Amino acid sequence: MDSTEPTDKPESTDEDGEPDDRTPSARRRTVLLTGASGLALSGFGITAANELLPGGAQMPSVLGTASSPTVGITKTERVYSAARGRRVDLVSILPSRKPSAELPVVLLLHGLHGRARSAAPAGLAGRLVTEVSRGALPPFAFVAVDGGDSYWHEHYKGDDPLGMLLNEVPRWLRQRRMGGPDGQPFACAGVSMGGFGALVYGRRRWELGNPAGALVGISPALLTSWREMRKRNAFKDAADWASLDPLRHPTATGSTPVGVWCGNDDRFIEGVRRYVPKANPTVADIGPGKHGASYFRSTVPGVLSFLGKYAPEQHDRD
Repeated sequence: MDSTEPTDKPESTDEDGEPDDRTPSARRRTVLLTGASGLALSGFGITAANELLPGGAQMPSVLGTASSPTVGITKTERVYSAARGRRVDLVSILPSRKPSAELPVVLLLHGLHGRARSAAPAGLAGRLVTEVSRGALPPFAFVAVDGGDSYWHEHYKGDDPLGMLLNEVPRWLRQRRMGGPDGQPFACAGVSMGGFGALVYGRRRWELGNPAGALVGISPALLTSWREMRKRNAFKDAADWASLDPLRHPTATGSTPVGVWCGNDDRFIEGVRRYVPKANPTVADIGPGKHGASYFRSTVPGVLSFLGKYAPEQHDRD
């Protein structure tokens, strides 16, 4: 893999089309780390699991496991989502190589143009292992899935990411003996578009009478104008957006604890600043930073600490 970048290459952008706040040298280090992660993945065996496809047919789902002190412990599988009408990645970020049954789970939602494999801020997987191993955090995992670019709701008929999160993810977790007896994630966190999605998910859980234990939005994509949101082609019209927009429904998550992190130079800071006094989140951490990888990484210690306070006790089914 070539780790160099031409000096005349256009500036890198993040998943929302904003300039990436990393320096060129930092981006080169990311390329090298990605290569190292790939080597770690190939170093562990590939096993097969079965997933049910429409009509009851079974298709093997490849599972890869990557482990290293720096990138943490991850497992990647392919599963069929009837809600989305396609196969998606299911990525588990684990606190140890042999976690016990009923491991509590935090849903982790990616940003615009992202995917499950890139949902976690840099440093989260490794820090999770370290903090759990030294007893600073109770054991819990993160699970990410591919959600497309429709702000985690059904923009196109037959592609319903929110339905996948509410109805299919608990079944997938039960099959893997994760998330408690009912397979429900105890929390949901997201970056950018995923932060928007986490608040929508939390609202739906509250409305269904099965509230989440905690919600996290890292630089949540809370836009303040339809002109800007329309560019993302994620809602059919302004009314459709308004029906889900957390800024229009700031208390719709009920008494669920909410943590919000955002840089004061973030493109979504205006929306976050409007949201905070209306929603009165448990944590509202606004500090130096732009909308990019460096700031996302800086939130990891605070986010893990916040989620750890709400992680349920484990009850093995062994």
